[in-house]
Amino acid sequence: MSAATDDRLSRTIDLMARLIAFDTESSKSNLPIVAFIEDYLRERGVAHVTVPNKAGDKAAVFATIGPMRDGGIVLSGHTDVVPVVGQTWTSDPFTVRREGKRLFGRGTCDMKGFDACCLAMIEEFQAADLKVPVHILLSYDEETTCLGPVDTIARFGADLPRPRAVIVGEPTQMKVADAHKSIATFVTTVYGHEAHSSKPYLGANAIEGAAMLVTDLYRMADELAEEGDPSGRFEPAFSSLSVGTINGGTARNILAKSCTFLWEFRGLPGVAQNRALRRLEDYAAATVLPRLRRYAPDARIETVTEVEVPGLAAEPGSVAETLALKLSKSNRTIAVPYATEAGRFQTAGVPTVVCGPGSIDQAHQPDEFVEESELAACLGFLRALTAEIS
Repeated sequence: MSAATDDRLSRTIDLMARLIAFDTESSKSNLPIVAFIEDYLRERGVAHVTVPNKAGDKAAVFATIGPMRDGGIVLSGHTDVVPVVGQTWTSDPFTVRREGKRLFGRGTCDMKGFDACCLAMIEEFQAADLKVPVHILLSYDEETTCLGPVDTIARFGADLPRPRAVIVGEPTQMKVADAHKSIATFVTTVYGHEAHSSKPYLGANAIEGAAMLVTDLYRMADELAEEGDPSGRFEPAFSSLSVGTINGGTARNILAKSCTFLWEFRGLPGVAQNRALRRLEDYAAATVLPRLRRYAPDARIETVTEVEVPGLAAEPGSVAETLALKLSKSNRTIAVPYATEAGRFQTAGVPTVVCGPGSIDQAHQPDEFVEESELAACLGFLRALTAEIS
């Protein structure tokens, strides 16, 4: 490792520590870290725009280095992190701690390490004779809805340059991922009618209805497992669904008036995001509601869709895949089971892959960490990008 490379890595780690010091759990505003990033960009004369959300309590930053024209490369990261409440950390999660070659802290892996690499490379981007721009997009709410970059994406080709490829820096150990599953999350509430449990014909037990629905969802889960993964690329090798929480009723001897359960569906690319929802609604109408309404005509079932994040479908030979494979010196792509904002870009017609430092196995964990070597590999990837578009 050259002295210059070593210095860049040290600066990246220092910058990562600055970013991690901001508590940007998704439930909180990210404006303080946005202000820090804006100051960092202004000090280096980097053109940028800030794109706030409708509430005004969060924002994305879109920076451009190089010529202000279409055809550039977007490096996409997010500023939010998952909560630390309830986790057992051995040190302050918002202070970077080093143990050997590992760097611990909330967001080191997912994904302020990548953010820091991009920001630390700005001087090298500026020193190069870039033929097309490098864009750095740092957004919000990736851990909840993946909606953070959407308002920025809507401006591509309008008042912002339209890129030719996007590289999302989620942790893949610098392997190129060209496909991932979608995710849709739901809240289903069953409304019954309260009555004394000794006379069930006077009411309708919402817990019974919810139990029937949950049971059928897990029947569907078994069917999905049997269908498998035609591509043979995913682990687990099937679309999946899971019920996370269920709550209802007031006492053992009262038929429950209501019962709510939270659930999710993770679909393979090409599988409709509403497939599980359609199954639930059909089963509710055909089987559950008729049973509940035997003695309670006003019984009903309502489902609210919380989040729908599109999957990333493989596009063999796309600009993004070809570029990322070359930069990573690899000849094969991988598929990952988790969802990212990559599908948002692909849905907008921009070729996209996922490639970033760290392992997803460390993400969301107490004592989350990234290996120093992963940050170094990411810097090497970005340095190769610089040479490729100069």
